[in-house]
Amino acid sequence: MNIDEIKELILLLEKSSISDLEIQQKDFRLCLRKGAYAATPDLNQAGIKSSRENSATVEQEAELGLDNAIEVLSPMVGTFYSAPSPDAETYVKVGDGIEAGQTLCIIEAMKLFNEIKSDFAGTVVDILVENAEPVEYGQTLFIIARG
Repeated sequence: MNIDEIKELILLLEKSSISDLEIQQKDFRLCLRKGAYAATPDLNQAGIKSSRENSATVEQEAELGLDNAIEVLSPMVGTFYSAPSPDAETYVKVGDGIEAGQTLCIIEAMKLFNEIKSDFAGTVVDILVENAEPVEYGQTLFIIARG
């Protein structure tokens, strides 16, 4: 894929109602996002998007008080660790209140341990990954109720 094709895809994304576009070819992967949570300021911080894209309906979310829930996405491919070491307590559990900048987990990629931190305060609603499980780029790790 050349730069002109990428520019054309960006223009199409801007003109359309879709917010995410992902294309994968052999050794090439391109992810384009638009909207409030499209960019992350730091690779060590997780991407976020509205939980409305989950399987739950908006009505179900409202009943559960999740209308302000945010998905925390993996910013890289690697191995998910819920604690700093095997014998340590996990960074967060379901129901924990968290602060902006608080470490949620570690993702190991190529023997580098990357702390994934929350961009906002809230409450952990769900943890969707098991300790030492491989994760993909863009995979949902946590659901956090903002606030």
